[in-house]
Amino acid sequence: MTSRIAVCPGSFDPVTVGHLDLVRRARSLFDEVVVAVGINAGKSPLLDAQARIDLFAGAVADLDGVRVERMPGLLADLCREVGASAIVKGLRGGADFDAEHPMALMNRHLSEVETVFVIGDPALAHVSSSMVKDVARYGGDITDVVPPRVAEAVYTAFGTDVKDGAR
Repeated sequence: MTSRIAVCPGSFDPVTVGHLDLVRRARSLFDEVVVAVGINAGKSPLLDAQARIDLFAGAVADLDGVRVERMPGLLADLCREVGASAIVKGLRGGADFDAEHPMALMNRHLSEVETVFVIGDPALAHVSSSMVKDVARYGGDITDVVPPRVAEAVYTAFGTDVKDGAR
């Protein structure tokens, strides 16, 4: 029997509870999920790529069938390399679809791999990596929207003590 593999790509700077929800739900649909940590050329990362990989791997260590890898180039190439049958992306709303739609078409063109869109949990619709960084930058509490080790790494990157950042 052939294993059905999905790739969940992103920059994950930082990984949030929304990302973790997506990976858990993708794992319920596929035999294996590869979390592909990439570099977004349009963004300046807060955390370096290896830190993001390590933090995500720690956050999913309890999930069988999930592994975290660096995506050094095109998503289409990684999909071919790992034998993926699908790319899984989460959507919080229409703006996410508008951004993801052309990428899905290009990835299908390049790799013949379909993108599966999973509607995000409405309770997490306000959670994004950008929002987490904005809140943490000004000392706000992010401890309920990221895993504990991630909160610590983000506060450290901003030079804020975790205890001081959480209100």
